[in-house]
Amino acid sequence: MRQGVSYNMGFIALISGVATIGGFLFGFDSGVINGTVEGLQQAFHTSSAGTGFNVASVLLGSAAGAFAAGRLADVFGRRSIMIIAAAMFVLSALGAGAATGSAMFVIARMIGGFAVGAASILCPAYISEVTPADTRGRLASIQQIMIIIGLTGAFFSNYLLAKFAGVSTAPLWGGYEAWRWMFWMQTIPSAIFLLALFGIPESPRFLVAKGKRAVALRVLTQLMGPDAGNAKLAEIEGSLSHDHKPRLADLLDENGKVRRIVWVGIGLAVLQQLVGINVVFYYGAVLWQAVGFSEADSLKINILTGTISIAACLVATGLIDRLGRKPLLLIGSIGMTITLALVAFAFSTGGLDAAGKLVLSHDMGILALVSALIYSAMFNFSWGPVMWVMLGEMFPNQIRGAGLAVSGLFQWVANFAITMTFPILLASVGLTGAYALYAFFSLVSILFVIKMVYETKGMELEAMQG
Repeated sequence: MRQGVSYNMGFIALISGVATIGGFLFGFDSGVINGTVEGLQQAFHTSSAGTGFNVASVLLGSAAGAFAAGRLADVFGRRSIMIIAAAMFVLSALGAGAATGSAMFVIARMIGGFAVGAASILCPAYISEVTPADTRGRLASIQQIMIIIGLTGAFFSNYLLAKFAGVSTAPLWGGYEAWRWMFWMQTIPSAIFLLALFGIPESPRFLVAKGKRAVALRVLTQLMGPDAGNAKLAEIEGSLSHDHKPRLADLLDENGKVRRIVWVGIGLAVLQQLVGINVVFYYGAVLWQAVGFSEADSLKINILTGTISIAACLVATGLIDRLGRKPLLLIGSIGMTITLALVAFAFSTGGLDAAGKLVLSHDMGILALVSALIYSAMFNFSWGPVMWVMLGEMFPNQIRGAGLAVSGLFQWVANFAITMTFPILLASVGLTGAYALYAFFSLVSILFVIKMVYETKGMELEAMQG
């Protein structure tokens, strides 16, 4: 912490904790769909393609939400847009559970996707703007932990509801099928998030940018005391260009070229997806059944993967403000490249059974499993939390909203592309080709970190260069 400054860490931890509920809902909304696919097919009589779009539609909403939220947050405030996102989470959960057809369901899910996209960039950005520089990484990285906890919470909730009903398509309370209650359960954390947001202050950086100096000083005084609050207010004012309001055009330099920092943000956002992590999250059971594990064993592996991921995130949280962002990214990239290559090698040794499924020897199956688990751990030790931390802090105050908007858009488009192309890759080049491709992008990420990423550990937001 800055010498001579006494931060109100209890208050900072509290308001940061409220913001991370957005991460939980990000994970819950992404995970809840897994237990509802059969119910959707029966209720809406959709084809495989139609069901696939019902599932993936949330990602299109997320791309729109991430892009729009960054700009809207510059106009209306970080907290205000998070409040709107929380209300959209509630509306989406109610609408998806009550849907009587695919059109209503897709609209509800895209509303939820918009909220996910907004929360994905604004929650870590808000945390970065209200926390001290030397603890910022630790607090902002909790976002990734909450995303995984949200995913796990959705899986567990779906499991219990299906168990109580017998199957997900059977009636539960009020005569409504269990799969509908799976969506409705999300209204509980969504409502908690909505109410809690009214108890936290607006970002002082936004308040200064909008000319609300007195309100900003009051918030800064709450965070760090009156003397340090006045000094920080002067720093923030000095870092902002008051000749115009923040706009997308600020992402271009005086020569009309995209600023280097924007390319770094886009690269971080896209590479986090191109290394294939969402194949593990969205297709875990399919993946392990494809190499010979039973459905029950595959679900257990998914639980193990989630547990290891949370542990890896906790390790990253403890190290990010000590080792720094760039070293964690580099370690993670090297680890992911090696483990993905090993998984691809293991798959390359297999053969096809009578049903056309890949079958591995015992030793190669173990190699694939262990390598995939280590890969997941390496991702959640590095690119999982660090990408969100860096996007929330790396842009100068003047272009933070616009930089987040563009980076968030690219992140969710890449997420959609990876999610939609994995079944195609599985049918065309098989698991070997798919994992070889993800290993290639992991190798690219090593070069990207070395050449493009600069360290932001311990830097005040007002010192960020763009």
